[in-house]
Amino acid sequence: MLPDELIEEVQRYTKGKTITESLLLALKEWSALQKIKELNLNVRKKPLKFSKGFSAKKARTINREL
Repeated sequence: MLPDELIEEVQRYTKGKTITESLLLALKEWSALQKIKELNLNVRKKPLKFSKGFSAKKARTINREL
């Protein structure tokens, strides 16, 4: 059984209309945060590197062409 105080807190933060909606929103947010944490750990282990000749100007030009 989930404590009422925890459910009320989740409902307050998620602004869900029902307990089910609030819990779904909270679980989706938690899952997304876990994925971000995992990605951050992966980047720390193997940092991103820019290709030789990379520039912000070239990237903007390419993006505008798409």
